[in-house]
Amino acid sequence: MAEDMGSTVPRRQLGRALRDLRTEARMTLDGAAEAMQCSRQKMWRIESGLGATRAADVKAMCELYAATPDLTAALVALANETKAKGWWHSYGDAIPDWFEMYVGLESAASSIRRYDEALIPGLFQTREYAMAVYQHRSRMSADERDRLVEVRLRRQTLLERRLPPAPKFEAVLSEAALIRVVGDPATMAGQLRHLLDLDRLPHVVIRVLPLSAGLHFGAVAGAFVMLDFPLRNRVEPEPSVVYSESLTGALYLDRKDEIAIYEEVWASLTSLALDEQQSRQLINKIAREVHHD
Repeated sequence: MAEDMGSTVPRRQLGRALRDLRTEARMTLDGAAEAMQCSRQKMWRIESGLGATRAADVKAMCELYAATPDLTAALVALANETKAKGWWHSYGDAIPDWFEMYVGLESAASSIRRYDEALIPGLFQTREYAMAVYQHRSRMSADERDRLVEVRLRRQTLLERRLPPAPKFEAVLSEAALIRVVGDPATMAGQLRHLLDLDRLPHVVIRVLPLSAGLHFGAVAGAFVMLDFPLRNRVEPEPSVVYSESLTGALYLDRKDEIAIYEEVWASLTSLALDEQQSRQLINKIAREVHHD
């Protein structure tokens, strides 16, 4: 199962540790790249956690930055973990590079909190709903659509995972996402019933933010995901990440001040959202109305 978790977290941890060492050594990225006789782009990718890193490169960088033998040994061991492949690697081009990192972080998270305004989140979507979402991508072939839906459904096994335990998943959904019909009424009714089924899982909490809440902090922030990670025997704990996606890319925010702002947004959303029971009643009511339309 550790292999199924992939290498995203070790890559990010290694990159952060090497960046900190370079900063302490008062070297620029260009200076370090020149000393390592490699491109600035390669150094940037290593520090950003975007690829597997060779142990030999890590050893050379540690020597360059005058790291202690103990830290060097720990980082070289971490470099070996950056080669593990998660299940998502087998889907190749179906997953863009910027999203591949998210899938890895999602698999490693112990807690996921997300706010969605327009659509039901991917981890909660039925096959029919997901197909309807991708029908609107005119530049996509039917084969590409099928592969993307398969990736989405495969990601959902996270919610049923036993080892390591499935993450705690808290979702605040705008009422707008529930009343917007995606596909046909039957697809939408099936999707809403699926939400009610998921809400029965002990580690899943689904709450609805009613339209009557008016303008709120989340409307300004837009849809986002907050990921927290378990403590492991690593060089340092993995910091929380806020993920915000657009059509062509994504933002990954992990600075303390950025996380603090999104914690405020989350607190505001949860204070305005209906409780779990009220949310279930509203989802049920909308499902019945859609079904009868």
